[in-house]
Amino acid sequence: MEKAGRFHSPTGLRALTYATLIGLLSCTGLRPGEALALNRADVDMQSGILSIRDTKFGKSRFVPLDESTKIALGRYAKRRDKLCATPTTDAFLISEAGRRLEGGNARRTFAKLSVTVGLRVQTGRLRFGQGPRLQDFRHSFATRRLIDWYRSGLDVGRELPKLTAYLGHASIASTYWYLEAVPELLQLAADRISNRKIGGGK
Repeated sequence: MEKAGRFHSPTGLRALTYATLIGLLSCTGLRPGEALALNRADVDMQSGILSIRDTKFGKSRFVPLDESTKIALGRYAKRRDKLCATPTTDAFLISEAGRRLEGGNARRTFAKLSVTVGLRVQTGRLRFGQGPRLQDFRHSFATRRLIDWYRSGLDVGRELPKLTAYLGHASIASTYWYLEAVPELLQLAADRISNRKIGGGK
């Protein structure tokens, strides 16, 4: 976010928008396409709730925001409107030209950004090697939530449907995938099962 906030552009809107996009994905676990599809009317600054409409699997949902995220989005909106008073779109996140951010451009920009901070290696003029993707913020969000629940001693099986609904997964099985993908989560789950067996005498 810090590096994105230093992107050069005539008005400074490019830096502001990309730093906000990265922060939003990190704090909410939205799919990148969901964040880019947000319209101004979908971001309720009063209640701090995002309306995610007709997304993957044709599902819509409401996503509550942390207070700090709500404040950050409010600041973005105020600065955005000062920098671009006459946008050509109703999109919440807009480009330097006042248009909705295009997914391909956003992914390429993030890949370039990853090169500048050392997370990717540029392999050609327009090739940026392997490295983090915008989609990976969603994975990190879900993983952090599950780890926090395990460490707090919560019943993850009982809490998991909440995360499934928040992320807009089609089923709990989709959310369980994160358990299989991260060794730390697998270890925490194994430790929890082991402790239950010892405590229950089974």
